[in-house]
Formats: sequence, structure tokens, C-alpha cells
Amino acid sequence: MSAHDVVFGFGAHTGIDDIPQLLRMARQADRDGLDIFTLSDHPYLGGRLDAYAALGFVLGSTRHIAGFANVTNLPTRPAPMLARTVTSLSALSGGRVVLGMGAGGLWDRIADMGVPLLSPGDAVDAFEEAIVLVKLLSGGGPPVTYEGKHYRVHRIEPAPVPAPPVWTGSVGRKSLAATGRVADGWIPGHAADWLSERYRTSRPVIDDAAASAGRDPGEIRTVFNFPGRITERPLPATRDSDGRWIGGSAAQWVEELTGAVLEHGASGFTLFSADHGAPDLTLLARWAQEVVPAVREAIAKR
Repeated sequence: MSAHDVVFGFGAHTGIDDIPQLLRMARQADRDGLDIFTLSDHPYLGGRLDAYAALGFVLGSTRHIAGFANVTNLPTRPAPMLARTVTSLSALSGGRVVLGMGAGGLWDRIADMGVPLLSPGDAVDAFEEAIVLVKLLSGGGPPVTYEGKHYRVHRIEPAPVPAPPVWTGSVGRKSLAATGRVADGWIPGHAADWLSERYRTSRPVIDDAAASAGRDPGEIRTVFNFPGRITERPLPATRDSDGRWIGGSAAQWVEELTGAVLEHGASGFTLFSADHGAPDLTLLARWAQEVVPAVREAIAKR
């Protein structure tokens, strides 16, 4: 995927009982030309699929669509092994992988997995080190020795495969700054969109950190998790009293998303249902067949 292409995708089911639905949705989205699907990563929940096992299986049954964990539960997946996982998936799928990264959210459950409990500050430091190390262990070159506070490797040969793009779920200022320094994209937390206070106050932190590190802030995507419903008729109001998007007709979605790209710099959208769950097949089909092509056309005409 080009750094400047607007990507469209959907959030998929991860329950073991949802496997048939997951596969139907991924194959339908692949046929309909969507760019990406996402899976949550909660390894402490026995009823959920392992995100990376599921990613590999779905990528193997599709041809075009890319996949990623939205976002990877980093504390349970050590960075050197994560590097091997994502470069292997990239090699197997022809580059159809994004690395979604998070510092860890539900630390009580993470610690229940036997992972050492980290302070919030240390968790973010480990998160930044991990992104750096994954990139060092990708793309070939001489053996890597890395001595960080949280990760240490000695003369480990990088995979010859380039590192996939790294998109983060950063929320706090320290994590946002890390995104600006070392990541390639950002997914605003809590399904915040381009009109939210969270976006308005958070994106400048990323941009300032990127500029301070000598990077072009414009190269760091903002990809929005975007829940809502697609209605048969236009709604009188597409946002609730708190200003959050609730949905509308296909035409209302097209108007909203086109404006997000052209006026607010949005570079991607991941569809969820109105209750923040995975969309059903009908919603997914309307998204892929009605909304997305019209948004792409509208953007191309500007």
C-alpha cells in the first residue's frame, strides 16, 4: 500500500464460534475490493482466536486484502519473535500485512498470563523499543545487536523481508510522541474521529514528535475505527448529541468520509457496526459495494 492511498477495511469477528462468519466476511471483502481486515488480540480470553494464527489462515484463503491485529497485545508477544511473525506473514502473503501495535491496555489480565507487570511509563518505553527492534530485524543487512531497557538481542540476523507498516493505537502523550518518532500510522483510541477533541489534541503531539525526529508528519497515516449503520433513507442527524457519528444513508456516508479525507487528512477507515462490534454481511456488503467505491470516486475527482 502506498503511503498516500486511502484504505478501507472492516473489523472482523474473533470468537472461535465465529470462524465460519469470519471466513465468509474476509472472502466477500476480498472479492469486493476492500483493502484491509482487522482482528482484535486478547490472548487471555479462551473463547477468542489467537490473532496471528487467524491472520495467517485468513490471508492464506484470500488474494488481495491485507490484515492486521488492531492492535497487537505487545506485552504477550516479545518483539524479536513478533518481528519473525510479521515478516513471515508478509513473505507468505505477498506483503499483505500491517503491524498494529499497542503498549498493553488490560494489564490485570496481561499479568494473569504470567507477563511481568510494567508501569505505564515503562510499557510505553517497551512499546517504542519494540517498534524500533521489529524494523531492525526486517529488510536484511548485517546481524543486529540491540541493547535496550526492555529488549536485548545479540547478533540476530534480520529477515530479508521489509518490515510491514506499523500503525499504533496510542492514547497518552508519551505514547503519541513515540508514534511520531518511530511508527507509520495511528489509530485514534475509543473510535474517536476527525471531529473529536481527542483527535484535535492528539494528532499535534504526533506531528511535533515526528518533526523533532526529522520525519515528515504527513507520512504518518491516521486510520479511523469508524462504527455506524448504513440506512436505506437519509437520517435527519448523522451525529448524536455528543457529536459522535451514528450513521446514515450511503450518500451521507460518502459525504462524511470524502470530507474527512479532503478536509481533515484522513487516510483510512475501518468499519465496525453501530455497537462497535464486527459488521454483519449485509452491512459489510453495502460498505464495500456502495460507500467505498463512491468515496474513492469522489476523492479522485478532487
